[in-house]
Amino acid sequence: MSDRETLRLDFLKAAGLSDAVRAPLPGDASTRRYERLTPATGPTLMLMDQAPAAESPPCDPRWTPDQRHAAGWNAVARLSAGRIEAFAAVAAHLKRLGLSAPEIPALDAPNGLAVLEDFGDALFARVIEAGADETPPETSMYLAAIEALAVLHEAGAPPQTLHGPGGDWPLLTYDETALQGGADLFVEWLPRFDDRVAFDASAIADWRAAWAPIVASGAAGASVMAHRDYHAENLIWLPEREGVARVGMIDFQDAVRAHPSWDLHSLLQDARRDVSPALEAEALDRYFALRPGVDRAAFMADYAGLAALNEARIIGVFARLIARDGKPRYRQFLPRMWRHLNANLDQPALATVARWFDRHVPAEVRA
Repeated sequence: MSDRETLRLDFLKAAGLSDAVRAPLPGDASTRRYERLTPATGPTLMLMDQAPAAESPPCDPRWTPDQRHAAGWNAVARLSAGRIEAFAAVAAHLKRLGLSAPEIPALDAPNGLAVLEDFGDALFARVIEAGADETPPETSMYLAAIEALAVLHEAGAPPQTLHGPGGDWPLLTYDETALQGGADLFVEWLPRFDDRVAFDASAIADWRAAWAPIVASGAAGASVMAHRDYHAENLIWLPEREGVARVGMIDFQDAVRAHPSWDLHSLLQDARRDVSPALEAEALDRYFALRPGVDRAAFMADYAGLAALNEARIIGVFARLIARDGKPRYRQFLPRMWRHLNANLDQPALATVARWFDRHVPAEVRA
């Protein structure tokens, strides 16, 4: 028996769950793992297991960009390194706003273990795929997700420090270093995945210059808490609840202070499933109706720019997962991401970025 398994058993015993039947859930691209727990009595629960030493350290708020680059990717991108205390603190903040984050009946933050409320398996993506007559239509679910975001955004500027049962956690800004670092994954990893492209030092310098206004605007507009991975695979439909509480949120441990468009384009220009242009337009109309004080034209310019940056980042991530980590299943998502990126590059505010792609990435690659 591994030392990690011993920790898990001791934790479950202390939580009164030593008799629970444990069923591992499929993994994703992270170092985190989950098990569904079925106790002898009572509802099912989830075991979240994230060894604190499994990743490079999270960002110290005091670190300079150079120090962040030296510390590793989590510090550059301001990711939480999967820390359980980050999940618990963000969950507490969401719940204070009336949003649905899992209850945490047991927690061992130093060892990276938590027992969570089980929201079930009704991920938005799975419910929509099933298409059963008795389930709400796709539009209702997406509009509920938009309404939940509006609640989060209308709450105003989030605190710099979040308080939760695992301790305090800093809510850092998705700043220039993080935004540009994400974009740079594209030029770092696409050539290792696709030998039809190569970027020399001059091309990379031009890449960063092209993105600079968008990066600056994204950092300057960082005014709300962003889930950061807000999409149909991370939202669970809870129809027995009311209003925005019907949207169960998970995997929000990497939350940051970011531009309010970030979670919107993550949801509406999804990497893993198609969202129709009509639904995207209806969802955006609902968002602006709920936030009448927002300058829609200025917001949508940032929306297109940051969506394009995020799509370039995700293409780089998927290229890395395929080329370095041997996970070919991510290849299926690339055509969708190219479609999103190409559409956003048609926006006037992205003319300089579009010219860079025309010079350096052949049309046949961008398909």
